[in-house]
Amino acid sequence: MATLDWIALLIFCLGLIGIIVWVIKQKDETSTDYFLAGRDATWIAIGASIFASNIGSEHLVGLAGAGASSGMAMAHWEMHAWLILILGWVFVPFYSRSKVFTIPEFLEKRYNRGARSFLSIISMVSYVLTKVAVTVYAGGIVFKQVFGIETMFGIDFFWISAVGLVVLTGIYTVLGGMKAVLYTSLLQTPVLLLGSIAVLIIGLIKVGGWSEVMEICRAVPVNAYGDTMVNLIRSHNDPEFPWTGVILGSAIIGFWYWCTDQYIVQRVLSAKNQKEARRGSIFAGYLKLTPVFIFLIPGMIAYAMNQKGLIHLPSSDAAFAVMVKELLPIGFKGLVVGGLLAALMSSLASLFNSTATLFTVDFYKHFRPQASELELVRVGRLATVTIVILGILWIPVMRGLGKVLYAYLQDVQSLLAPGIAAVFLLGIASKRTTSKAGYIGLVTGFVLGMTRLGLNIFKSHLNPDTLIYKIFVAPNWLHYEVILFFVIIALMIVVSMVTPKPDPVAIKGLYFGSASPEEKAETRASWNKWDVINTIVIIGVIVAFYIYFW
Repeated sequence: MATLDWIALLIFCLGLIGIIVWVIKQKDETSTDYFLAGRDATWIAIGASIFASNIGSEHLVGLAGAGASSGMAMAHWEMHAWLILILGWVFVPFYSRSKVFTIPEFLEKRYNRGARSFLSIISMVSYVLTKVAVTVYAGGIVFKQVFGIETMFGIDFFWISAVGLVVLTGIYTVLGGMKAVLYTSLLQTPVLLLGSIAVLIIGLIKVGGWSEVMEICRAVPVNAYGDTMVNLIRSHNDPEFPWTGVILGSAIIGFWYWCTDQYIVQRVLSAKNQKEARRGSIFAGYLKLTPVFIFLIPGMIAYAMNQKGLIHLPSSDAAFAVMVKELLPIGFKGLVVGGLLAALMSSLASLFNSTATLFTVDFYKHFRPQASELELVRVGRLATVTIVILGILWIPVMRGLGKVLYAYLQDVQSLLAPGIAAVFLLGIASKRTTSKAGYIGLVTGFVLGMTRLGLNIFKSHLNPDTLIYKIFVAPNWLHYEVILFFVIIALMIVVSMVTPKPDPVAIKGLYFGSASPEEKAETRASWNKWDVINTIVIIGVIVAFYIYFW
């Protein structure tokens, strides 16, 4: 990078440090301050934080790489702004009434303690072994490519950038808690958007315009059934993204991620009130419309430029990093590197804070109910430090197995999502869903999901003619996810029919139709016509996108 690029990157880092220092000076005296920013967050901080937390290595490496290799197939997952609207319009009132710190805590109120503990454990393990691991691994790879540095002080630059990313993010998350996560997002989100938009525009100019990209990509078949890179809806026989699986399968993953995952929903829990939480969700919905255009389409542009000989693309996953390195003018490159740093740091900070919250609130506070507020904050900081150390220790394993694990990341999410989504959906949909049904649904979903994951890893050693292979390994990953979702729903309905009904008083306000007149009035007062208009605009953009790329 040129001197001007380093100056631009330095200015970004100084801005980040300034925000962190300001946050640290505001003492976190209670656990509410540390974990939920005092429940005083406004819509702009919530929306920016949701978006910045979502944009991680799976976008910088995976989404751009998917655009370069398979075109529009992964766009379904990025058109999930409508699911963020469901978070704001449907789930915010439930979460607001329950006054919970964590999503597993909501499950305890709706079902039982067992459901809460099980979901907490699933979440913490999956965060450390998948999201933290992949983000750190991709960060090391991306920065080594972008900076073009092989070694520093005789050490592979991968290690310096990966460990540095974890340590720096860990420091400001430990010291600043949820406020640091929220308010650094206010700087990170615009920098990320500006830098990525620059990549998109300059890439389009260099390649010869939008029609040139479409013409090159439309000529590339992606299966034997007539679909090309530009097709969003693909044949039901497509081995990877059949429309019969992708429509509902992506929605199940999206429902779990956007509406029930602590990693995302913690931002909404920190809201000042329902109005700010809902408007934060709507703002995040607008921002969520952008990743297809600032990551996936630049991947397609990179493919087109590679076909024309304008750049050399060593692999599809290198698409975004190569675009940044080869195309951007002096100054802009530093800005985009700041955006890359922002995305990875924000994702890691959110993961650290969410995991620490789950451990402190769902486990430590349960075993030490007499713990003071200062003690809970101290334990939260220690939990964050522990996660940072685990992240560093995982880097060598991740470097050895990184490509394998990255390939399985989306698969892991597709196997975790069905059970959790079914339990939440039936929990708020019907008062008849019992606590045993909720717990059994969670456990069954996890066991059946992990069974497929384990067998997939060793599938080369399995006999394809066996019943186990045909049930757990042979089905398309999306078809398996959809079937698993409906199996769990059917199981929960049966269990609910043969177990005692829950006490309606105990779960009042936690399912549809149980809110008091005062609670309904509070929810109605929290939105107006502009919230509805903005919701319609977001849905309209999604519909137009599907029509164009159908």
